[in-house]
Amino acid sequence: MRRRDFIKAITGSAAAWPLAARAQQPAMPVIGFLHSQSPDGYTAVLASFRQSLKEAGFVEGQNLAIEYRWASDQLDRLPALAADLVGRRVAVIVAGGGPPSTLAAKSATATIPIVLVTGSDPVALGLVASLNRPGGNVTGVTFITSRLAGKRLDLLCELVPQATTVAYFSDPRFQTAAEETNDVLVAARTLGRQVFVVEARSDSDFEAAFATLVQRGAGALLVGAFPLFTSNRDKLVALAARHKIPAVYQNRDYALDGGLMSYGASQVDAFRLGGTYVGKILKGAKPADLPVQQSTRFELVINLKTAKALGLDPPPKLLALANEVIE
Repeated sequence: MRRRDFIKAITGSAAAWPLAARAQQPAMPVIGFLHSQSPDGYTAVLASFRQSLKEAGFVEGQNLAIEYRWASDQLDRLPALAADLVGRRVAVIVAGGGPPSTLAAKSATATIPIVLVTGSDPVALGLVASLNRPGGNVTGVTFITSRLAGKRLDLLCELVPQATTVAYFSDPRFQTAAEETNDVLVAARTLGRQVFVVEARSDSDFEAAFATLVQRGAGALLVGAFPLFTSNRDKLVALAARHKIPAVYQNRDYALDGGLMSYGASQVDAFRLGGTYVGKILKGAKPADLPVQQSTRFELVINLKTAKALGLDPPPKLLALANEVIE
């Protein structure tokens, strides 16, 4: 081969190398994030989720894309949002905000891995065969906060012993509503308290719910562990303050926003674990081989400022149990 032809051949091959390298580079993985609520108030949760992905080697905007789909408490939108994510061929779907999100994702696909982060029992909902051997395409994290309703009532009665009648707010649209209501009623009988249930399907029902509470002479309020209430916690906390009703809620954000007391699992920790599972799946793990984790970090938070405004003096024993006391 003549020298000139040899140089041309080498030059042509070199020019092709970047193209070949680009062609061999894997496409950036895309995960879908499906939630029944709105992003308001989820800054800390999303930061924890992204941090766990980063620790697994995936950084949003660099080597990972996330498609967010928020239903803003309009549960009937979830099937379409889930179908949209499936149509975009995401690598993983993360489902949060209660059973409707995971059920919508599960109905939309039997092949795309689904990582649930839920306060409900995924076995009872038929989402997995068992916690240790989930099978199928669903795994994730459960903190079973709905099962803590009885404990919340117990703590409320310790803080407000004079409240013989307690109102319980529930969202009947959720699959876990009947179970949680039953747990509350069983706990009430054990504690010797009268409990009546007030249902709310949207934030427009809150004013009427509090009017019912006052009319029936409730001395305290237990707010159910439902996304509708979490995403509208500012309204609930304000109404409880206006009506001077001592209330207990499911997570610390309520207490940080001025609510009297909260007890429940840390959603920040739960979504951190969820992000870890997403990282494993992106690296090749199969959902069927990943046992559903149970988040074990629970937090009791008491807002002393709110307690004083209500004329309550939390007993020392209760304050000693608290993970956080807001002065």
